[in-house]
Amino acid sequence: MSDSNNNSLDLIWGVEAISALIGRSKQQVYHMIANGHLPVVKQVGGRYVASREKLIAFFMEAA
Repeated sequence: MSDSNNNSLDLIWGVEAISALIGRSKQQVYHMIANGHLPVVKQVGGRYVASREKLIAFFMEAA
């Protein structure tokens, strides 16, 4: 697999999937995003996307 394929598989799409990955409610995730506490990007159409690797690294640094 090429790096571009690995990177596309690393993406988590939507607040529901992000919340499931980090073990928080959707409301908590929206709050964390609004306050700049999560490394996510809002895509055209309003859907949030995050890198699984960046989310894990973010929480590992905080621990």
